[in-house]
Amino acid sequence: MSAQGVAVLLSWLSCCGSALWRYSSNSPSYHIFSTRSTITLEYEGTSFLEWSVPGTCSVKNKSSPRTELRCSSPGVHTIRPIVVGPDSEEERNLSVQSSHICFLWYYRVISFFHNFTQVIIVWIYDPENADPSEILRNANEPSLNSIILSKQLATLGQKPTIFTSLQKKIYFPESKMKNGTWHISVPMTTDDVLKEIKGNQVAFQDCFIADVLFLLTFPLLTMPEIPDSLPITSPQGSQLILAWASCVLSSVVVVADMETFQTNDSFRTWTRIRVPPNILTDDERHNVSDVSISWDGIFFLINGILYIKTFTAFKRLGRNENLPDGGIIGITSRKWCWARHLLKSKIRSIFAVWTKSELYLGYPLLRFMKIMTTEKLKSLLNISPTDTLTIHNVEYPGHPLEIALLLSYCSACTVNKKIYVVIYNEDTEQWMNQDFALDVPSDTFVNAHFLYSALPELVLWDKHRVYYCYHNFTETGVIQTPTEFGNLSRLSQNSTIHIIFIDYYGNVVVKMENNIMFYFKANIKDAVKLHAWTNSTLKSAVSMSSSGLMYLIHVFENGTIRPQEYPLRLEAKSVTFNSKEKCPYVAFLNNIFTVFFFLDKGQNVSIWTQIVYPENVGLYILVESYGPNILQETYQVHYEVALGYCTKTMTVTFFQNVNYEAVDDYFKLQHQNTGLLLLHMRPSDSARPCPISQKVFQIAVGCNPRKYIAVKGSYLRNKPSKNLRVKYNWKEYGCPLRLDFREKFHPLVQLYNENGYVEDVEVNFIVWEIHGRNDYSFNNTMKKSGCLNEAQTWKSMIELNKHLPLEEVWGPENYKHCFSYAIGKPGDLNQPYEIINKSNYNHLVWPVDHSGMYVFRVKILDPNYSFCNLTTIFAIETFGMIPSPSGYLVAAFLFVLMLLFFSILVLSYFHYMRIYKQCIYETLNKYERTPKSN
Repeated sequence: MSAQGVAVLLSWLSCCGSALWRYSSNSPSYHIFSTRSTITLEYEGTSFLEWSVPGTCSVKNKSSPRTELRCSSPGVHTIRPIVVGPDSEEERNLSVQSSHICFLWYYRVISFFHNFTQVIIVWIYDPENADPSEILRNANEPSLNSIILSKQLATLGQKPTIFTSLQKKIYFPESKMKNGTWHISVPMTTDDVLKEIKGNQVAFQDCFIADVLFLLTFPLLTMPEIPDSLPITSPQGSQLILAWASCVLSSVVVVADMETFQTNDSFRTWTRIRVPPNILTDDERHNVSDVSISWDGIFFLINGILYIKTFTAFKRLGRNENLPDGGIIGITSRKWCWARHLLKSKIRSIFAVWTKSELYLGYPLLRFMKIMTTEKLKSLLNISPTDTLTIHNVEYPGHPLEIALLLSYCSACTVNKKIYVVIYNEDTEQWMNQDFALDVPSDTFVNAHFLYSALPELVLWDKHRVYYCYHNFTETGVIQTPTEFGNLSRLSQNSTIHIIFIDYYGNVVVKMENNIMFYFKANIKDAVKLHAWTNSTLKSAVSMSSSGLMYLIHVFENGTIRPQEYPLRLEAKSVTFNSKEKCPYVAFLNNIFTVFFFLDKGQNVSIWTQIVYPENVGLYILVESYGPNILQETYQVHYEVALGYCTKTMTVTFFQNVNYEAVDDYFKLQHQNTGLLLLHMRPSDSARPCPISQKVFQIAVGCNPRKYIAVKGSYLRNKPSKNLRVKYNWKEYGCPLRLDFREKFHPLVQLYNENGYVEDVEVNFIVWEIHGRNDYSFNNTMKKSGCLNEAQTWKSMIELNKHLPLEEVWGPENYKHCFSYAIGKPGDLNQPYEIINKSNYNHLVWPVDHSGMYVFRVKILDPNYSFCNLTTIFAIETFGMIPSPSGYLVAAFLFVLMLLFFSILVLSYFHYMRIYKQCIYETLNKYERTPKSN
């Protein structure tokens, strides 16, 4: 946050409460915190005298509660305010780096809905010499300093490029800069939202530009504030209730005891959520107990009834949506974003609703389904029908297809109860009881959050303590503290736990109601108290920014809300500095650059991991997997020691070795060997000061729906009509391949995915004319192809599968080759061989007595090539042969010709008869006239 922003925030924070101090920098999220940075120190209180800083640092005004600090040398510098009185303020150990990263990318987005594109305007800025609007992230154009800096670096060869982390796409800027900015056009998307701006390795005055990771989704709209609407709030005096969208972290809803706020940009801008009058009573409007957000709208839980707020309405949900009309005790949504996953049977849920005895799962478009009751759970868990079993809480784990139930069990239910955990897999529809039981007082409510991990790992908490369950429930206990045996309330002035925040990097922050915070990491069993940062009387919550970092949300009495960046990494280093706690390893490296791998038949996934640690420490690399046992693994480990450090490099290859050819039930075997695995690569030991080591990823074994095939040279886009007499639609189907009738054709099938061309398909495939034409053949015979027994043909497969449509009678499920005496039966090997592949030189042969238009469908026949049913369409138009005339046309022509001939003969007869008669009469008349004249 900028100095101006901190000053505004402090005017609100310093209204009351105990003294504390904090710091800030101009770099967003404290990305640059180095010897070049200007660090702003802020003291909140009335007892301030001066700042105590080491000699390697200097302050602008030592006696001012708000001043600027610069440290000329890197390292850990102890900073402390000196105050009046016997008490002393806590000191911080600020870790200042010596870095050549000085500049940052600034970006703003303009959306164009007419072509569904977004133009990202990018420029370079220096946080230490930037315009206030650039620091506050609301600049519409670069400042003069930024224009000069961007142009200077551009002349040195700098140019930004946008990479997408999920689909690995690259977008380049336009050729020319515009007013010191680059313009990059990207398509609007909902499944490739994680983007990164990267530049070339170009330095200016020994300074480089830091890459920027950001979230860019399809443009989201905040709900409008409708006039005359009324506030909807939590009960008076309650803590903030917060929810965010798992895959759009900037979309957040906060319910306070005076308003409800919503944002789509992490509260840089926000709006109030209000409801129409006369729908809820005043008591109902001020009694929100839980909130959740999804693409359908914002869900509110009020007095056991679920409501939804959309852009156009505020609606009560109940029997019409297959939900109970009352008695709902909780709602939740997914916490971890998996943009892609493999689901074999149905769509996965995005939302869960439960009563004490029933669990409902919610799906898009407000569809809900009851999937379990406690009566059924008693039977599954072998619990006596007379015992009490209720649904205590529900939470989504790190696995994208599972949901966990916390069950409350007791017999007498007078003093204590047990909390059990049951996990349900939405794909396999199996319920798995976990080896876990937690004894708590009967009136205790337990919350839970699952960690971002492959194995089920979670933290639970009541009002005073945090419990851990690591490594698939094999390690359980209470998170310990240096004193008070893990009772956080006693270490925070008897406050109670408000929120537990967990990020993708394994950081865990416990926020108390009085804003005191504790910190530990995943797989760590003790917590430390963080420095005071926020006044104890201020209503605050913790959320996750678009880059996955923690930030604070403050709600003020005047009905406004403001975010504040929190330097968790720096604060954690400060509190652990004096404890001398060290990371057991120096570096943990790998080549996991994506969180999702699709594994098809015949493919493998290789992961490279390396750990460097001091000699004699004895670390190793753990590979944790969670899911069906459908993959095999091979390991290659390389070990070396040099200069007192050990380097261990491990390559793990995941593959499947199953033969799907000529099996009894092809589809059943495929189903058994497909599924989703979560894997986690991590060191065998870790500590709080360790760098990020969370590497969780999925391997989906099955069909990639974005994979398809095409015939090279074919431009068909759709399937023509199946009528026997077809008028070929050129506009719809594209241009067919035109071939001379004497030219044989060998289809070259190519494989594609979402990133484009993958490979030429070398395995067997078949073709057939979709309109039923059979006036074509193949140049290879079965004998020429090397068959030992009669090969499968369309005629034989149709005879065997008369009950099936043509496109299903022959495929990888029933393919048998002909190259073994043990398969098939003897027959006429001079028949055409109707199976094609890239190397067998089998061609389509056309008739020589006529031309024609053929529309073929291709199907991959090899059962060991892909889990997908790969098919495509291509068309051939033959030419070069004069079409044979029709028999009717020839007969008609001959008839007309004969008729014309006879007509001419008849006419000639009469014509010559007329001439003959004329000559006869003229001669007679001549002779008759001669005697008279004599």
